[in-house]
Amino acid sequence: MAFCPQCSAPQIRVVIAEPVPASLAFAAATASQDSEVLPASQTVPVLAVPMQWSQAVKPCAVAALVASVVMVLKLMAPLIAVVGAGFFAVALYRRESPGVIVRPGTGARLGALCGLFCSAMTATFVALRIAVLHEGQEVRRMMLDAIQQNAARYSDPQFQPTWEFLRSPAGLVLMIFLLLIFGFMIFLFLGTLGGALGAAIVGRRDRP
Repeated sequence: MAFCPQCSAPQIRVVIAEPVPASLAFAAATASQDSEVLPASQTVPVLAVPMQWSQAVKPCAVAALVASVVMVLKLMAPLIAVVGAGFFAVALYRRESPGVIVRPGTGARLGALCGLFCSAMTATFVALRIAVLHEGQEVRRMMLDAIQQNAARYSDPQFQPTWEFLRSPAGLVLMIFLLLIFGFMIFLFLGTLGGALGAAIVGRRDRP
C-alpha cells in the first residue's frame, strides 16, 4: 500500500544516492588507467625492484675496460685494479639506477660480473700487445726461466719428465691455459670483494 490506512502517511520512500565529487571520480579513473598501462615492475616501490642483469652489463663492462687498460699499461697493480673495478662498477650501477638499493650481496654479484669481464678483456689485450709488440719470444723466455728455477729447486729425478714436458711447446701451451684459469678465478674473487665493499660504502653514505 502506498499510504497508511490510519494516518494516510506515505509508505514508499525513495533513497537518492549522493553524487561523487568530480575530483574523486577523476582520481579513481586515472589510477585504474595507470594500473592497466604500467607494468608490474613499475607499480611497486622503486626500492623493492630487484637488480636487473640487463642494466648491470654496461657499468660492469665500463669498469672492467678501465681496469684492463690500466693493468696492460702497467699503471696499477692487478690487485688494486680489479678490486677498484668492482667498486667502480657498483658506483656506476647506482648512478644509472639511483632508486635501487645496492646491498652487499648485490654488489658482490656486480663485482663478480665485472671480474669476469676484466679477466676476458685483460687476456685479450695482453694477447694483442704480445702480437703487436712481438713479445712472444720474451714471454717464452720468462716462462722457461721460471721452469728452470723450479727444476733446480726440485731436483728429484721423478720430476724430471715433468720439467721436460713443460719445456716443450705443448707444455708451454698447457701452462698458459692453467695461468688463464688461475687468473680468471683470482679476478672473479677480487671483483666480488670490490663489489661487496663498494655496496657497503655506497649504502652507508645513503643512510640518514
